[in-house]
Amino acid sequence: MRYWLMKSEPDDVSIDDLASMGEVGWYGVRNYQARNFMRDAMALGDGVLFYHSSCPQPGVAGLAEVSRLAYPDPTQFDPESRYFDPKSTPDQPRWQQVDVRFVRKTRLLSLDEMRRMPTLAGMQVLQRGNRLSITSVSEAEWRDILALLD
Repeated sequence: MRYWLMKSEPDDVSIDDLASMGEVGWYGVRNYQARNFMRDAMALGDGVLFYHSSCPQPGVAGLAEVSRLAYPDPTQFDPESRYFDPKSTPDQPRWQQVDVRFVRKTRLLSLDEMRRMPTLAGMQVLQRGNRLSITSVSEAEWRDILALLD
């Protein structure tokens, strides 16, 4: 089992939205490294820290799990979508998505609180200049964050 931090803007899909839907496709990823994580590294049941980004209080807002392996992101083919990619075709899709299933909402573990934890100092989300929407989380980081949330 692996662990991931996946960022979502709460105005697009929040942890409350995920709770009401139960499961959602992680669409709109347009970074090759993040795509490769979904395509090549994620497995069913992997743990997900659902992270609210680009908002007044960024941080971990809940837990989810990977519930469907990578498949073509349909937004890449939709000319009306802001995620449309004219170079992508159904025969040769460039972008993938996985589905994630709601596990539970947590208190908001803020970015500032995470930065104050020495054991989390190596987390990619805390590194200066990190803009990836999906990053891996070590088992120790996962355990430390769960301890903070319980």
